[in-house]
Amino acid sequence: MSLPRTFVGFSGTDIAYYHLMCAWKANDNIDFNFGDFQIDQAINSENETYIKRVCRQRILLSDTFILLIGADTYTKMTYVKWEVEVAIEKGCRLIGININNCRFRDWRCPAFFGDKGALFVPYSSRIVQVALEPWHRDARTLWQSDDWAFYDQAYTSRGYVLVGDTAILPPPVNPFSLPDPPSWKK
Repeated sequence: MSLPRTFVGFSGTDIAYYHLMCAWKANDNIDFNFGDFQIDQAINSENETYIKRVCRQRILLSDTFILLIGADTYTKMTYVKWEVEVAIEKGCRLIGININNCRFRDWRCPAFFGDKGALFVPYSSRIVQVALEPWHRDARTLWQSDDWAFYDQAYTSRGYVLVGDTAILPPPVNPFSLPDPPSWKK
């Protein structure tokens, strides 16, 4: 199966989360991968037409658009909004990754990204990898939002603990803290 060609949009304050996604991808022990079509350098311009043209060149090569949603993403009315507009215009699959681990669209989601048919997931390599796999949505009724999220089973079957609207992976068990230590322990 080919990797999803992905463009990742984010606020400049969230660049560390993008870099961590790239580290997941590079780590052989983490089952996470995507075709990264991110722009290599920051665009040094305030010109909307120029920025959209540069973004469009990369987004047109992509089939998936990820938006990392952090504390200030909803305020980004220039670069991030323009990237989203180009991705929607192109018809990319939309995935909103909530840095606060929320499983649904919440108040941090920018108005320009909400109700556009995005799948929302928490910031975690296991569930983001599932979100990057090909998916199909059920038909929606008029009163339902176009945005959606995975059912609880998608999380619990992968080891997540659900706490309210969040999904968290518990830390691995330390084998030396168990009542019966492993046989190889001396």
